[in-house]
Amino acid sequence: MSARVAVRTRGGALTVDGLTVGYGGAPVLHDVCFALAPGEVVALLGANGAGKTTLLRALAGLVPAAAGGIDLDGRDLRGLRTEARARRGVALVPEGQSVVAELTVDENLRLGALWRHRGAARERAVAGMYEMFEPLARRRTSAGHQLSGGERQMLALGRALVADPVLLALDEPSLGLAPLVVAHLMSTLRDASARRGLTVLLAEQNVTSALSIADRGVVLDLGRVVADAPAADLAADDTLRHAYLGF
Repeated sequence: MSARVAVRTRGGALTVDGLTVGYGGAPVLHDVCFALAPGEVVALLGANGAGKTTLLRALAGLVPAAAGGIDLDGRDLRGLRTEARARRGVALVPEGQSVVAELTVDENLRLGALWRHRGAARERAVAGMYEMFEPLARRRTSAGHQLSGGERQMLALGRALVADPVLLALDEPSLGLAPLVVAHLMSTLRDASARRGLTVLLAEQNVTSALSIADRGVVLDLGRVVADAPAADLAADDTLRHAYLGF
């Protein structure tokens, strides 16, 4: 008999304190500090090479921290492996639309729900994703490789959400997508956060789209936090936008 999954209460409070991460001894992140409140949407911004992907990978346990803490709902995650962090409620959607190309849409969603839901609960969770992403309902028997770029990104997001995370980290979800598809994805993220109390950390090069749905923005430059402010303030700060955000 498989082990029972521990019941999690809804949370999502994240504190990153003095986080330093590197590859092969060379630091990429330097003493990074910021916090997310439960249900908050925060845009993680910065140029290529600023450290956004490394930060998300560190939160998910894919790269080790050299120093500092990562606290989710009062528990330091640094000693936990990636699977254990997922069971604590951390979901990462990496850049590149992480779906299993050979599996159908329905099989991908059920795979995402596998450890979190059983029986009727799994059926309800998968049905909820079809309600959230109507194009997927029409493609449920199609293989991942048969989907458009927008559909694959919807499926990647659905696979993450079907496990009912408390913290959703996304790496460049709008990359390569048409503007209308990007707008739909961003709106869905905002709605998912509001309806589920989901905390979202969104790493994006599409600064305008990210700030349009975010409560706050955290700006990285060369692995350091250079700004942490309400989204509207960042969008209105011409000096910061020109220096770090490229628009």
